[in-house]
Amino acid sequence: MRSNFFKYVFIVFVIGIMIFAIYKIRTDEEQKSQMQQVKSEEEEQARIREINLGIAEYDTMNPLTSNNKNVQDIQKLMYEPLVNLTTDYKAEPCLAVEWAKQTETVYIIKLREDARWSDGTSFTSEDVRFTIDILKSPETSSIYTSNVQEVVKVESVDDHTLKIELSQEVPFFEYNLTFPIVEAATYSREEIPGGTGKYKVAENGESIILNKNEYWWGAGKGVNLSLEKININKYESLGEMYNAFKIGNIDLISTDNTNLQEYIGKIGYNEKQLQGREHTFLAFNTQNNFLESTAVRKAIAFSIDKDNIVSSVFNNTCYTSSFPLEFGTWIYQNQNSSSGYNPEQAKQELIDEGWSYRNKGWQRSVSTSSGSRNRSRTTSQRLQINLLVKGSDATKVAVAQNIITQLANQGITVNLVEATDAQYYDNLDSKNYDIAICTINLSPNPSLETFFGENNLANYQKDEVTELMKEVKNTTDENVLRNDYQKLSEFYKNEVPYLSLYANKYSVVYSASMLGELSPNWFTSFYNVDTWAK
Repeated sequence: MRSNFFKYVFIVFVIGIMIFAIYKIRTDEEQKSQMQQVKSEEEEQARIREINLGIAEYDTMNPLTSNNKNVQDIQKLMYEPLVNLTTDYKAEPCLAVEWAKQTETVYIIKLREDARWSDGTSFTSEDVRFTIDILKSPETSSIYTSNVQEVVKVESVDDHTLKIELSQEVPFFEYNLTFPIVEAATYSREEIPGGTGKYKVAENGESIILNKNEYWWGAGKGVNLSLEKININKYESLGEMYNAFKIGNIDLISTDNTNLQEYIGKIGYNEKQLQGREHTFLAFNTQNNFLESTAVRKAIAFSIDKDNIVSSVFNNTCYTSSFPLEFGTWIYQNQNSSSGYNPEQAKQELIDEGWSYRNKGWQRSVSTSSGSRNRSRTTSQRLQINLLVKGSDATKVAVAQNIITQLANQGITVNLVEATDAQYYDNLDSKNYDIAICTINLSPNPSLETFFGENNLANYQKDEVTELMKEVKNTTDENVLRNDYQKLSEFYKNEVPYLSLYANKYSVVYSASMLGELSPNWFTSFYNVDTWAK
């Protein structure tokens, strides 16, 4: 009995120790959690709620007339468009809450009723009409003028409803509504007009100071502008601005400068690189005697090593490209619309088409009629093509020479045609070329009219493609659009009316001390700016 008593006492003692240990651990964890929470709150309070930006070669803060890319990007903090773009370039409501396409050329746009200007006055449809009138004025030189070039009439139906009439159909016209809207009552070319954005100008002297806009419509609707202040320093040159970033006087720079590291070094900052707007490609004249053959176009495409071009001509400062819309747009997510480099397959394409390799080149026999009796005669035809390039662009000439060398190694003879600027554009307009090296600045508008529309660069026509192009103009179903664009990319790859070559790099570099979510694209660097701090 005595042994059992001590046994029970021992068990109770052990249980007591365990209970105490559990209590002690939990108490310590709670104290630790409380201390961490206090520390986190102290760190949160200690964060610097302001950032420093820079503008090189400052011109004006007027959003409708500035031609400075730094200014245009920063102005998105102060001025809002009717339609904004997401990080994957999808159109989303901003000052316009909805839009409807009544006919091919008429749009009805409903405006936000709770938006106010930075001086507290109400935003109305008259402000939008006024902004479009300014952009269309011959006296205005603006990058946004092209957004409204097809607008022929703007009618204010009421304070928050607009009717816009176009001179012709513009596919995905809502993407053109991304220009900044200004306050009509305070507008002048010399002063800074009112805006509806998250921030407003507090000072504009040797530097510009932005404070939170207390009248911003999004305040109190799930968005807390924790970033209190934005200081914008003005610099005489890009080199001066880059040096300011290097020594820590600027927190963020967005640029397509491929020599940036020469100015700011390689350490002490974070960087995000993305594919830029500048897209370079070959346009094949599909009505040409040789290039009307898909096999010949494929052979040329298979014979060109894009990586070789990017490394030897650009020292890897750009991206190889396979399709115009592969820069990250929501409507096209497939990143492989090119058959790639395959010299053996290139030869096979020509052999299957009836070409044979003789005397260091590709030849084929063709029958021709001659004489009054229409007698048939067989002649030999050599594969030889002209490549059009703008002679004033030394980089494009270097790319053309690289391509000519690569094709020569495959037995395909290409003659370089270096044209003056005027001749180059005249030849493009009249389709007077075999192959042309072309570059376009892509728009967020996902339209492929340049490549597949009427009178396209390649003279390319196919009934199925025409029907797809009609469908994408007349549907808002996102699944249908994605499916149609996938099919268009397959025609691009399999029919090869064009061959995408490369796209430039766009970089956003920012201080290692920056906190918050940075998700830039080339439309703006300031997504989630309200969460930033240092």
